[in-house]
Formats: sequence, structure tokens, C-alpha cells
Amino acid sequence: MTRADALRADGFLGGRLTITQPVVGYRAGADAVMLAAACPAKSGESVLELGCGAGVALLCLGARVDDLQLTGLELQPGYADLARQNAKTNGLPATIIEGDLTHMPAALRSHSFDHVIANPPYFASGTIAPDAGRGTARHEDVPLSLWIECGLRRLQPGGWLTLIHRAERLAEILANLGARAGEITILPVSARTGREAGRVIVLARKGARTPPRLLFPFIMHEKPSHLTDGEDLSAEAHAVLRQGVALNLRDR
Repeated sequence: MTRADALRADGFLGGRLTITQPVVGYRAGADAVMLAAACPAKSGESVLELGCGAGVALLCLGARVDDLQLTGLELQPGYADLARQNAKTNGLPATIIEGDLTHMPAALRSHSFDHVIANPPYFASGTIAPDAGRGTARHEDVPLSLWIECGLRRLQPGGWLTLIHRAERLAEILANLGARAGEITILPVSARTGREAGRVIVLARKGARTPPRLLFPFIMHEKPSHLTDGEDLSAEAHAVLRQGVALNLRDR
């Protein structure tokens, strides 16, 4: 990952962002862009991403909303370096801190944020990818409950936690939010009309008590099956992934 030939430049938001990522290893994609689109941050507010990787979600959010205070926490040194490089390349000031969320760095323990976003590793079991970067990013060494706990701890009262995860983990997410957060909005994400949701985006407000809302599914692809090699994004997915349009979960 440190060799020049092991990296490649990927375009995001229709080319508004150029993000350097490893050719072999974990590369962020649509899930990171969807996470950024779901965060209800406003200009002047502060955002922390837990496990920011190469910075895709954090920088997509910074590209959409002006004047955010962006901070990323990343365990893997190589990815933390890429996130710093990507922030500089795209002209988006961001503080990237290398560290472990299970032993929160001192630079973060004394700070709270308006928003925390996270795309925790999806796989709690199974074969770990042979590439160390990909394996760490995708395999759940730290329990999902601890990701949620750390996110809530870093939020100001009334701050917003935004997560994207596999749909089958929704019950676990809600159980771990417990009574500590409310105004929970759940957006199922389905690949195509008629398919079960593969992902959920969950937005929750620290300290709130309002009952949860389950939204109509977000459909990623227009056609009932993939018939050609061309892109067949739905109109809404195209707006989010290519144009940087916000999901606005609270108004859906």
C-alpha cells in the first residue's frame, strides 16, 4: 500500500473528489457516499468519523456542506496517511488522528462533536481477507456495541449519530442505542425493487425520546436485474452518488 503502483485515484461525486485508495485492499465505495449523504450536518458544525479509512465518507460530507470541522479516527497508519493526503488533495481541511477507538486518543477524549458517523466492519465471522488492510476494515474485531458506545460518548447532548450497516444487524443497533438516543430514523437500502434490504442507515439523536421511524426503502438500481455492463442507478441513487445530493432522512 505504500508503493506508488499499489495505489489508484478514484473519482467520487461525479468527479468532484479524487480519492487515492489501495489497488489491493479495502476501497470505500457507495456505502461511504450514502453514509455522508445521510448525515444532517450544517455549516459550522463539527463531525467525527470513527474508522475513516482513506477519508471517503468524511470528504464527501465536506464537499457537500461548507465550513465543517472534520475529524477522522483511523486505526491503520497507511489509511490514516491516505486520508490526510486526500483531504489535502481535495482542498478540504480535516484532522486525521491515528488511533484505536477502544483506547480513545487523548486528543478526542476531551472533545465532543455535533455529529459522529461510522461504517463499522460488516462481518462478525467468516474468513478474514488475506490483505491486512481489507481484513481489518471488513472484519469485526471490535464489537458493534462498542462502536455505538464510543460514538455516543463523543457526541454533544442532542448530537446526531449516523451509521450504515448490514440490514441483519438492525436489531442489534437498536438494542445498543437503547434509551440513550431517540428520534431514530431507519432507511433500508435495497439493490432493486422487490429485493430485501441489504443495508440500513440509522440516524439517532443523543438524549432524545421520540419513537423511531422506519422509512420506505431506498432503491439503488433502476431495473429489476442487471442486464448490461452499463450503470443502471435509480434517479435518486444517481443524485446521491454522482451529484452529492443529501438524503435528508428527517424530512423523508
